[in-house]
Amino acid sequence: MKPIVSRTKRPDLSVTVAGIRMQNPVMTASGTFGYAQEFEPYMDLSRLGAIVVKTITLHPRAGNPPPRITETPAGMLNAIGLQNVGLQAFISEKLPYLRTLGPPIIVNVAGESIEEYVELAKRLSDQEGISGIELNISCPNVADGLIFGCNAVLANKLVARVRQTTRLPLIPKLSPNVTDIAEIARALAEGGADALSLINTLIGMAIDVRSRRPKLGNVTGGLSGPAIRPIAVRMVWEVARAVKLPLIGMGGIMTADDALEFLIAGATAVAVGTANFTSPSSAERIIDGIEAYLIDRKIARMTDLIGSLNAS
Repeated sequence: MKPIVSRTKRPDLSVTVAGIRMQNPVMTASGTFGYAQEFEPYMDLSRLGAIVVKTITLHPRAGNPPPRITETPAGMLNAIGLQNVGLQAFISEKLPYLRTLGPPIIVNVAGESIEEYVELAKRLSDQEGISGIELNISCPNVADGLIFGCNAVLANKLVARVRQTTRLPLIPKLSPNVTDIAEIARALAEGGADALSLINTLIGMAIDVRSRRPKLGNVTGGLSGPAIRPIAVRMVWEVARAVKLPLIGMGGIMTADDALEFLIAGATAVAVGTANFTSPSSAERIIDGIEAYLIDRKIARMTDLIGSLNAS
């Protein structure tokens, strides 16, 4: 029998993803939270369940030519192109600050080859203060599209190779731009993934009808925001039925209710992305909202809610 909680007793919000213990299920989505220090004036960073930093590549990247962001109905398109400081600068300039915050630090990485992913994982594994590695195998706005996430055989091979390099939890980030996301999820699970993040952005395009030119310098970009949430929730539900791995759900989470949809569908944790741009304190507000939901329904533990969808 599940314990119940009174309206005055605080529920246990903690969850564990791939061995990473989190005080609550709310994380930040890579690419939307920088290296965390940018958000220090707006929220208490120590309250987060985990922090996922901006994608790191082996060498610094300047990213795509501007314009790189444009608003769309109920969302936005971005084509940043993985602009980042590079691995060495991340280790020497960004990681020392991140270590002081408290929540687990998950580093998102991207490579142009399997060998680059292996090298990134190897070097990060030597650093203190890193709890896991999120493998960005599905970015739609770089030249090669990081095609590993769109091919089950390549996805399996990539994770298997990186798995041999590190003991850190590996969390591949899945692309929605595939025919069967469950097939990719199974291939990653068989390759040695410890958890899965989903979904990355959908490929989209916007045109300025007056100039008849694309609104993005890259022509296409990744669509995020509330417009994609129903797709993301559906994909989390599908993958939760296909593999026995913890899932981190994301895609258009703006409120606590949005986050709860993912958790009820089967995600163990959620990541807040585009909402960080519209309200920098969104993640903290969502944590409070989830807690209020559990108290209102007298649910003692966050884990009692995960995968509790009543589809009958």
